[in-house]
Amino acid sequence: MVSRYTQGMLGPRRTEHAVPAGHLGALSLPIGDDGVVVGNDAEGRPQVIGFHHPTPYDVVLIGGLWTAQVLALRLAGTGARVAVETGRAQVWTNLVQAAGAGQECITLYDVGRVPPMGPTVSSPVLVIRDCGMRPPRGRVAAMPWQSVLTLLPYLSPVAPRLLRSAALSGIQRVSPDEAQQIGRIMQLPRQEVEALSTLGDGVTLWCTQRERQYALTQPTDAESGLLGTPRRLD
Repeated sequence: MVSRYTQGMLGPRRTEHAVPAGHLGALSLPIGDDGVVVGNDAEGRPQVIGFHHPTPYDVVLIGGLWTAQVLALRLAGTGARVAVETGRAQVWTNLVQAAGAGQECITLYDVGRVPPMGPTVSSPVLVIRDCGMRPPRGRVAAMPWQSVLTLLPYLSPVAPRLLRSAALSGIQRVSPDEAQQIGRIMQLPRQEVEALSTLGDGVTLWCTQRERQYALTQPTDAESGLLGTPRRLD
């Protein structure tokens, strides 16, 4: 796949590399949507989610803080600006300090106080709303090149509305009753509904009403050193 942005561009001159035709089968390239690796599927293949779009993109994650923080780190690592709207700044402070390295790539804001971020194609934004079970309707919204991820610890009263309007939903381990409700909202088959109450820590079902994929998020050494091991409950 050749990016349209590379057509006609001249790069540095280096010695050409040749590979015998018989060795081509040993080569593999992670071709997929631009984005971040959120985990591996059951076969160990990396699963990539693109959070940056030229149209508004809302994501709902019914799961743990650990997964949301891993996503924040990985998005910041791609050059995106991450704004965290939260009423519990103390659980984010260490991550913000470690991720910044002298730069404000992840910033914290009180609930309802996220300012206009000015997203562009070259400076995309992810807003993480960590506002509890009933996140208030804030002034922050998804827009071109600014996606919004709403973190819900459980299936709250506002969750059905958010799930129905989201472009993508991530579901971690929930109770059987919650699984039944999510299954009806997301039109999941029975085997998926039954699996939701048995998922291991770090496993997320990423889904739309048409597509579904499980991903096991495995932290890097740096991520585990900062955030610890995967966990569903905080």
